[in-house]
Amino acid sequence: MTKALYLYDSYLKEFEAKVLKVEENKVILDQTAFYPWGGGLDNDKGKLIWKDKEYDVVDVRKDQESNNIIHFLSETPDFNEGEKVIGIIDWNRRYRIMRMHTAAHIISAILYNNYNVLITGGHITEEYAKDDFNIEHDNWKEIIEDVIKKANKIVEEARQVKIYFMPREEAFKIPGIVKLANKLPPAINELRIVEIEGVDIQADGGPHVKNTKEIGEIILIKAENKGKNRKRIYYTVKP
Repeated sequence: MTKALYLYDSYLKEFEAKVLKVEENKVILDQTAFYPWGGGLDNDKGKLIWKDKEYDVVDVRKDQESNNIIHFLSETPDFNEGEKVIGIIDWNRRYRIMRMHTAAHIISAILYNNYNVLITGGHITEEYAKDDFNIEHDNWKEIIEDVIKKANKIVEEARQVKIYFMPREEAFKIPGIVKLANKLPPAINELRIVEIEGVDIQADGGPHVKNTKEIGEIILIKAENKGKNRKRIYYTVKP
């Protein structure tokens, strides 16, 4: 099973790993900082370096049965199982996704705490984030605009973002630990918790910034009515 280094350090940009398996352009390592596609986030991209050769990592996926993380390269590599490689994350891409991911937690927390609204879906790319909410208020667009203003105020307050692990039973005693409708964390004994100081506590497996100030300004792109219990917002952060 691949050790997921990103769970412990979202700022890890470079790492060394041993090659466990090579199958055409697919590579499995004993450990990786590359975040795989899923959990509402795009995957990381970057490079694997072996000797004097560089291979582009164009996609990253997690095998749900084995929990191995598969790195898809732009070509079949020359290295073999058992050899050491260096992984380098495309940091600009990762950092923008981190900033929008933490912003998403702030937005969902405000909606949950003020309006008892849950997320019903969403995804974050390097360019923008989109989230669906089960909000049914007639003035939902005005509510969303106000939520973005409140979220930006929290950003400016430079709240600390802490990541730690907690036993599953203990975590589920915390109100709002899961804010995604009809979705529970994986059936594991210990959950990874992301806590934004004084704002939110959620079970979450993705990368985040250490301080809300790093997010910069959250910019609402548009809000759409997708039907009953489904209002979608698109937003991004300043470059």
